[in-house]
Amino acid sequence: MRPRTIEEVVGQSHILGPGKLLSRMLKADALSSLILHGPPGTGKTTLARLIAGTTGRAFEQENAAAVGVARIREIITLAERRLADGGRRTVLFLDEIHRFTRAQQDVLLGDVERGLITLIGATTENPLFAVNSALVSRSTLLRLEPLTVEEIKAVLRRAISDAQRGYGAMRLKVDEEALELWAVKSDGDARRALTALEVAVLSGGAGAGAGGDEVELHITRQVAEDSIQQKAIAYDHTGDGHYDTISAFIKSVRGSDPDAALYWLAHMLEAGEDPRFIARRLAILASEDIGNADPRGIMVASAAWELVERIGMPEARITLAQCTTYLALSPKSNASYAAIEAALDDVRKGRSVAVPSHIKDRNVRKATQKSAGATRPSEGYEYTHETGIISPLLGRVGQQDYLGVTARYYNPTDHGSEKLFKQRLDEALRLRAQGGPDDDNADEGEGGEA
Repeated sequence: MRPRTIEEVVGQSHILGPGKLLSRMLKADALSSLILHGPPGTGKTTLARLIAGTTGRAFEQENAAAVGVARIREIITLAERRLADGGRRTVLFLDEIHRFTRAQQDVLLGDVERGLITLIGATTENPLFAVNSALVSRSTLLRLEPLTVEEIKAVLRRAISDAQRGYGAMRLKVDEEALELWAVKSDGDARRALTALEVAVLSGGAGAGAGGDEVELHITRQVAEDSIQQKAIAYDHTGDGHYDTISAFIKSVRGSDPDAALYWLAHMLEAGEDPRFIARRLAILASEDIGNADPRGIMVASAAWELVERIGMPEARITLAQCTTYLALSPKSNASYAAIEAALDDVRKGRSVAVPSHIKDRNVRKATQKSAGATRPSEGYEYTHETGIISPLLGRVGQQDYLGVTARYYNPTDHGSEKLFKQRLDEALRLRAQGGPDDDNADEGEGGEA
């Protein structure tokens, strides 16, 4: 049931629709080397054949992992002969192009650049990371998207009605529920959906009845369920699937959407993701995105991480779900994250700040006082518990300069518990600027210690 023309291709309208890039290239017969990338079953091989057919070029197909240098040289020789004999160009289709080696590439690139061969590569990986940069720079990247549910159903209906290549010559009745189930469970992979249809037909016992009449084959939802394997989660543990899904998970928790977060959590766990990796990311999120708005968040994340390590799967899924929902519905603040980033930026870009003498190590202060050339005694450290300004919010606030330069990194929000932190910081800054006890707040029995 492969499409025979470009017009029969279902889906991929973003590159094949009127006025889109690939359709314009084919219409102008200005085909350059291409890298087709996308999930399995989206029609990369089929599209490469159709491109060659549409442009009238010879088609050579190889797997990049298996083809050797000798075979590449043979293809180049054939391409030269075709071009010399009849002016016909050649398309070389390389499946799994991300496995193409440097030696193979060196043999081929010169002829690709001078137009002797048009290279079309296919990969399920991200070509920007997985494919040799020299090939990427010489190619047009086209992403093929998974087919939608309706597009999968259109492919199935075509196979059911086509008398020559499909099952149109049979007495076949397929319920709409069966088509819907296949379309959903195939996850945008037309090949899986067509395989399920074929299994259902071949195992259904269609054929002549006792009187010689053909028996109608009825495919119900249950038959469809039995003919397709358990839905496989599209998830690459080292590629885009891994990073895209954990990104969606973290952003859902940050965005306070526990339902979306739970779905992405289930998606990762069902695909076999390491639960310890998820726990580690939740612990990072607890500090980065919640922080002091709910200081218990980091405790919950720490406890969840420890329990995941101890109990393992499948029970760890419950612990991860509890931690996920708690953090998703916690008040959010990235003030601590923003503060350390601002401080690091100052450390990296600004002039190094010397430690003020009064808060240096005691032995260092003594050495400074006794050193040759010392102009004045080192200022002494004031022990905050004895000399600090009394505050009902902070106990005591030190009056000395602890940095030596003016800087403000931590800016607490008004969210959750951090509102109290903001009040405390404002109080500390006010008292330090004031340089003495607040008459309204100071304890009368200890007010003279400032």
